[in-house]
Amino acid sequence: MADTATLDRKTAGLSLDRFPRTALCHQPTPIEAMPRLSKLLGGPQLFIKRDDCTGLATGGNKTRKLEFLVGEALEAGADMLVTQGAVQSNHVRQTAAAACKVGMKCHVLLERRVPGVDASYEQTGNVLLDNLFGATHEFRPPGLDMNAEAEAVTEKLRAEGHKPYMIPGGGSNPTGALGYVNCAKEIVEHCDSSGDPFDWLVMATGSTGTQAGLVAGFHAMGYNLPVLGVSVRQPHDRQVAAVHGLTQRTLEKLGADPIDVSEIRVDDGYVGEGYGIPASSTLEAIHLTARQEGVLLDPVYSAKGMAGLIGLIRQGFFKTTDKVLFLHTGGATALFAYEDQLIQSLN
Repeated sequence: MADTATLDRKTAGLSLDRFPRTALCHQPTPIEAMPRLSKLLGGPQLFIKRDDCTGLATGGNKTRKLEFLVGEALEAGADMLVTQGAVQSNHVRQTAAAACKVGMKCHVLLERRVPGVDASYEQTGNVLLDNLFGATHEFRPPGLDMNAEAEAVTEKLRAEGHKPYMIPGGGSNPTGALGYVNCAKEIVEHCDSSGDPFDWLVMATGSTGTQAGLVAGFHAMGYNLPVLGVSVRQPHDRQVAAVHGLTQRTLEKLGADPIDVSEIRVDDGYVGEGYGIPASSTLEAIHLTARQEGVLLDPVYSAKGMAGLIGLIRQGFFKTTDKVLFLHTGGATALFAYEDQLIQSLN
């Protein structure tokens, strides 16, 4: 780990004030101990970074990204946000709420990515909240290039006289990743003030912006905290390449040195049957975290991340003396769209 004097200089020098930004987020988010879950698993000391408490539309990790993305949209004179995601997208829900907060319209494309769901899946959970926030939407079949679809719709809206600003899925571009560069600063400042650093940070990784922003932030500050992403969709090599690519582009935006691909850590052993389909380990993680710590995880992202953390503890990956921080990315509103699986798993 970097010495304190060097770290102080680099933290102070990593200013994000030069980038457009609008206030949307409760921050810093709390870091809490998870003593009961730690004891149950008999492993390392577990802590949780509560980015489910960012405030906007029940919270979640996308709010940090949207501060910079919406800031850029406002600077560009946009009057509408356009984005895309899966049907039960946490990102879409927070984007729709952000649009309300700054007085913009919001139009979204929802990909029917999860097979075998009933009609209620497209009416409850995050979709209900999207509608409550007044977002207009259209559906797409699975397997398309959804960012390309959103770009085409954005151009159509522009031709109709709107001033749209297109946000990629998950808010995952260098602008959005700045939100997690800022989160990395929060974590460093917490460790510095407490004098009690973490040994690992574990999180779910999907569209890559959250992991890339954290890795870029720590790298730019010279802070040695390994970030392990538990993939919710892609196999190891594809996810590593995607995270590394966005990390490099984020570091370039910051004016920082590049990073070697060996610094990108991904575990793809908890994807199960695919994106948005809870595995047995996903459901176990939801139940254990709820009943041991009173914390709700979502079945698409955060619970797969926690399943990975639990599995790695059981495999002996961590030392029992390690301090492991889990990043809670939010999304509990999606639980209502998975009622049948959750009820069955209680029996």
